[in-house]
Amino acid sequence: MIRKGGSNWVDGENFFDRKTELGALEERVREGTHTLLTAQRRMGKTSLVRELQRRLAETGEFEVVFVDLEAATDPADAIAEIGIQAKPVRAAWDWIKTGFGNLVRSAGGRIEELSVADLKVKLRAGIDAGNWPQRGDAIFAALAESGRPVVLAIDELPILVNRLLKDDTGRVTPEGKREADAFLSWLRKAGQAHRDRVTLILSGSVSLEPLLEQAGLSAQANIFSPYDLKPWSEETAVSCLEALAQSYEVGLGLEVRRDMCRRLRCCIPHHVQMFFDMMHDHLRRAGLKDASLNDVEWVYVREMQGVRGQVDLQHYEGRLEMVLGRAGYTIALEILTATAVDGNITAETIDGYRNYFAMGNAHDGDDAPAVDHVLHMLQHDGYVEPEDGGYRFVSRLLEDWWRGRYGQRFVPVFDR
Repeated sequence: MIRKGGSNWVDGENFFDRKTELGALEERVREGTHTLLTAQRRMGKTSLVRELQRRLAETGEFEVVFVDLEAATDPADAIAEIGIQAKPVRAAWDWIKTGFGNLVRSAGGRIEELSVADLKVKLRAGIDAGNWPQRGDAIFAALAESGRPVVLAIDELPILVNRLLKDDTGRVTPEGKREADAFLSWLRKAGQAHRDRVTLILSGSVSLEPLLEQAGLSAQANIFSPYDLKPWSEETAVSCLEALAQSYEVGLGLEVRRDMCRRLRCCIPHHVQMFFDMMHDHLRRAGLKDASLNDVEWVYVREMQGVRGQVDLQHYEGRLEMVLGRAGYTIALEILTATAVDGNITAETIDGYRNYFAMGNAHDGDDAPAVDHVLHMLQHDGYVEPEDGGYRFVSRLLEDWWRGRYGQRFVPVFDR
């Protein structure tokens, strides 16, 4: 029985479909292929990786480690996080006890008695800018010595790389490039050194490739084979809505379910489940068991694009500013608003933005990235897709929300 997923990753009986993708990734793991998992936001990358690891662990053939680097600020943080999350792997834990035991005891306490949070603090205290590569090598070597192959999933690596590369304005700095290059070079070498014993799966809520292209570091990702996670088909999304409706004993007829999916246009799993969640709440408040097309209209306009929906959709904005910086975000905001207002953005309008922003009109005091770089990032991260020489929004939900948020009285900057 499938349940609502909310904003968290799901696995087990709450994980829906993706049989093809799970099979493809398992094949890669068994062949020792390092994978860079790409997709736009909310596509279910974390859930897919978690479910893959759960199933592989159940076979008894693999050890699995999942690491989230969103909070990491530097390579030493990343190594400490990898180390603490590797604790369930016996060989890695034995290394932690021997390699860091003296450090932990000198700080007070026995290593076996420490909580995960305290152990992470102790590990981090023993890793610094001078020794993190050696500490990281030791952790990888310990993982490789496990009796079973290890599947090491590293989530939000692009967030860390972006943090290393750029200053507060979003500009790539020479120092940041050197630090990011050093960390990615280390990860690349570690992956090559322990291939077939430690298989890496990288993912994140923003794409790694445009960041590396901008910094001239694309070669550091050449050991990772990209795998693009696509949206659900309408058929799959309709089936998921049917399963949810059965679980919660509400009536969603086929026509209603199809209308929900067509309004989304792009059936991103999280958006499909969010639509059901809001529909279920709407029916419950209205004392209804069966949804009509009028209910679909109400929920889509009043709820999906209302305050509750904004909390989720604003993450799209936040990620843009984080990755592009203030100047790049200004360009992205213009391009996306023009696209939402007109339904697409033409080649002529794009040329207008190229000419305008080439004159340094993005933001006072900031170096703006080129319009083509911003467009590349927007396409790579699934905001827009090519259409008739220009671009349109991939998601109708995001398009309608963006138009409602920024479209009133919008005039392109080069016509103001």
